[in-house]
Amino acid sequence: MRPLSVITGILLGSSAAIAFGLLVVAFIYLLLGEDYPHLRSEFTPLLASVGIFTILTTICAFSFISLLRQKPSRWFLQGLMWLGLALAGLYYWP
Repeated sequence: MRPLSVITGILLGSSAAIAFGLLVVAFIYLLLGEDYPHLRSEFTPLLASVGIFTILTTICAFSFISLLRQKPSRWFLQGLMWLGLALAGLYYWP
């Protein structure tokens, strides 16, 4: 495996784990929402985070597959992945 494939795989696994964790938290918020009304105000930003990391996971997955299969679109998808990572970082930057 090439170094860029390893880095892409690490980003894929990390973003998938974050997306799954946030999805579980959103599910718990849905279950506890009626008992704890202060959770409602945090639900919309939580869904935005779930969306960001789900999209990033999808882009990373396509980029990883294209790298392994040596497809011509691999460089475009790599650029898209790094752009998505930068945009996610800018979204969370204070």
